[in-house]
Amino acid sequence: MLSKIFSSSIFGIDAYLVEVEVDISPGLPYFSTVGLPDGAVKESKDRVKSAIKNMGYGFPGTRITVNLAPADIKKEGSAFDLPIAIGILSAENHVNRELLNNHVIIGELSLDGRVKPVRGVLPTAVACREKGMAGIILPRENEREAAIVEGIAVIGVDTLSQVVEFSHGRIALTPAQVNLDELFSADLDYPVDFSDVKGQQHAKRAIEVAAAGGHNLLMVGPPGSGKTMLAKRIPTILPRLTFEEAIETTKIHSVAGLLDRDSPLLVNRPFRSPHHTISDAGLTGGGAIPRPGEVSLAHNGVLFLDELPEFKKNALEVMRQPLEDGKVTISRAATSITYPSRFMLVAAMNPCPCGYFSDPQHECTCTALLIQRYRSKISGPLLDRIDIHVEVPPLKFQELSRDSAAESSASVRQRVSRAREIQHQRLARTKIHCNAQMGSRHLKSFCQIDEASRRLLETAINKLGLSARAYTRILKVARTIADLDGAEHIQSPHISEAIQYRSLDRQFRF
Repeated sequence: MLSKIFSSSIFGIDAYLVEVEVDISPGLPYFSTVGLPDGAVKESKDRVKSAIKNMGYGFPGTRITVNLAPADIKKEGSAFDLPIAIGILSAENHVNRELLNNHVIIGELSLDGRVKPVRGVLPTAVACREKGMAGIILPRENEREAAIVEGIAVIGVDTLSQVVEFSHGRIALTPAQVNLDELFSADLDYPVDFSDVKGQQHAKRAIEVAAAGGHNLLMVGPPGSGKTMLAKRIPTILPRLTFEEAIETTKIHSVAGLLDRDSPLLVNRPFRSPHHTISDAGLTGGGAIPRPGEVSLAHNGVLFLDELPEFKKNALEVMRQPLEDGKVTISRAATSITYPSRFMLVAAMNPCPCGYFSDPQHECTCTALLIQRYRSKISGPLLDRIDIHVEVPPLKFQELSRDSAAESSASVRQRVSRAREIQHQRLARTKIHCNAQMGSRHLKSFCQIDEASRRLLETAINKLGLSARAYTRILKVARTIADLDGAEHIQSPHISEAIQYRSLDRQFRF
């Protein structure tokens, strides 16, 4: 007897439908799974056999062949347990096939027949809708995640027997629903706020400019000056995620298995802060079966690299492609997968190994050679992709003891959102979304400067020894500052402020 059940598998951050074909034929007891299954899929035969028996159904003592089509793509994970079990029961006429013909089934089985949660549910639900399927049957713990996708029936089950009974109409399972308006209308829930930060007005202003234009940011200062504290609060001033951004970000976290069961949709921008001992694969993604790395998990959010020179040089260099292209491609012998990685890079570092170079309150114990060696760990091409460099000096006692409250994140976010909206309207006919992504063609169109600004910029480049690359960075940042001011054209004060954020070029000779 032959049966066919629809399931799905993940490729990158997208899902594709898989036909689970089960053939039960006369012969000695044998269970074979074909169609490029990985180890977890091959082991499913033992879980399926025990689950079927413990649910009270008979397991056929003949030859069983399971084919996962298309057979030329690698299948991985434990989500095929439930469809394989239903396929066997369907071949044995325990299941009403007509009801399940237009449903996708995924789920891992425990030995007693309970259905356990799996990862990658959101991409599967999207694929179901695109293929015109009526619904998806999946673990109860995953139903809220899939219910984000409208237009399909999302049916959560707890046990294998519930699927069988549902197919015969003996029990009614109510499709899960999620109120998307409620998720997006809720106030942003961040445990930190910019009102907690005392002093550091210059650094706060630089962070606001970076957030408004999507610029990468480097903070340099001694230990304890507040670099990490400032970085953790950057997501609180970024514009809210759009629905499309939220879906794409959630898909990445779903595929990686990092999605909180109680939060079916990511409405806050991600903030990733990997330790400096992270490997190349951990940062950009990789593995025998490629998984998204930190640069992809930070998509549409912030990637914070604290103690930047302490990261392995190879790990930093492999970030150049995602910083430039907004995506990272992981190639293996069997396949090549591309993950999105459009993020805002925020880095922090000490000015020297001991951390107190140029600190008026502490004496630096580093030699010139040690300082040069420490700074040279960051290559010029990587530094060139960071638009804003800002010094974060140590705070004085008067600033620390001041009782007046600082400006809140909500207030700063309003200005940032207005500037982003201006950029969105200006760049509507292009494929870019913020000033940091502008190329030379866009600079000619949107970053025209008057004669006074041109002379100021020429003087700065000649006196400070700024490079030609720094010239384009200054124009981009000046365009963002003008957007924050609501100015249609870049003016001299905007150029002047943008130059301040490149002053470290003459101090950091790499």
